[in-house]
Amino acid sequence: MPGTRKLGRTTDQRKAMLRQLVTDFLDKGRMETTFTRASEVAPLAEKMITLGKKGTLAARREALEFITREDVVTKVFKDLSEKYATRAGGYTRVTRTGPRRGDGAEMAVIELV
Repeated sequence: MPGTRKLGRTTDQRKAMLRQLVTDFLDKGRMETTFTRASEVAPLAEKMITLGKKGTLAARREALEFITREDVVTKVFKDLSEKYATRAGGYTRVTRTGPRRGDGAEMAVIELV
């Protein structure tokens, strides 16, 4: 698992949260969350897009193990793999947006480039 941040959760909770965040991010293409979560989601999302670019059955099965919805996997393997076919990496951008009003957590927007 990339990164060393525990995000205040147990291992199972953290993995489930990151899987859902990556699935929602790849589905919508843009998401606002805390900076630390965005920093953890970015490499996982990039790995899923790289699997989509491979296009093999083994890569699709590996993506299905991580992404929680099959329609999102189809989107990654059809739409996003064509969009980033010539790009060698760096599919995501994390931009800081300032502190959250309620608790002051550093917020960020993560988006597909």
